[in-house]
Amino acid sequence: MKGDDGLDVRDLVVQYARANAPAVADVSFCVPAGRTLSVVGPSGAGKSTLLRAVCGLVRISRGEIAINGRSVVGKPPQDRRAAMVFASDALARTMTVRENLRLVLRSRDRLDRVEDVTRALDVHAHLEKFPQQLSTGERQRVSIARAVLSDPAVLLLDEPLAPLDPDLRVRVRDEIVHVRERFTGPIVFVTHDHSDAMAVADDLVVMIDGRIEDSGDPQRVYDRPATARAAAFLGARPMNLVPGVAFGWDGGLAAFRPERATLVRDGGTLCGQVQRVERTGADVYVHVQTQHGTVIVRTASADTPLIGSEIRIAVAPADLCRYETAAL
Repeated sequence: MKGDDGLDVRDLVVQYARANAPAVADVSFCVPAGRTLSVVGPSGAGKSTLLRAVCGLVRISRGEIAINGRSVVGKPPQDRRAAMVFASDALARTMTVRENLRLVLRSRDRLDRVEDVTRALDVHAHLEKFPQQLSTGERQRVSIARAVLSDPAVLLLDEPLAPLDPDLRVRVRDEIVHVRERFTGPIVFVTHDHSDAMAVADDLVVMIDGRIEDSGDPQRVYDRPATARAAAFLGARPMNLVPGVAFGWDGGLAAFRPERATLVRDGGTLCGQVQRVERTGADVYVHVQTQHGTVIVRTASADTPLIGSEIRIAVAPADLCRYETAAL
């Protein structure tokens, strides 16, 4: 992408000494200016290592990293213009919020941006406070404001919502989306939570064991994951995976989301006994033990079957994904 604005990562490998496998293995992606890429995966997937490689905090073993068409491989972090926000806020406790923010300003004529950015992130009322006087969510918003004010070419967010309570997660997540109004460069947002990833992303990457399992439009990746491993991970409840023979296929795996299955009295393809009922409020997740393993079905609370009852499960052919592999 020479000459283009954005982040371009090609064939990136990070291999730590004495490690049996690379932390990042042949990873490639492109984030144009004005787009937000969410990278979602389980703990140990290599997500944070990937961000650290982009901003120059870890040495890469092989590959190319270009920011705005310029290779940054071998360059120190301060020469990359990549701002990174960590799960911990890393603010100077002996300085006020305003002083923390001024530390990253490149010139005096940018002081007016402090007010603008802090209002966008709803921390403008706390400029004269010290970090220890703020809540965890407020400190994290200040960290994001500081990163934006540093005039980066790319903004890297490493699980910034991890330390927050559920209600604060949603609020800060919404404000990350609003950051786009003040920052026009590429954003890479790393998380292990699929809801956070989907809410923030223009594009989505699923990363497992250092490799990209799937990437592209977030809804497509959610609805029809490219691999069985991505299907088994992504979602508040991941896809059900059963042998293809359950649906009359010749081998492979069949996958379907809990919300795409229906509990029926007659017909259906799968049958089994209700083992567990998991209530989440408006919805209920019913765990059914079938001859092909446990299958989870989402249903309305009014339609909750009794534990121990026999039930049948129907899935429309259009809602099935097929994977040629016989196992994960």
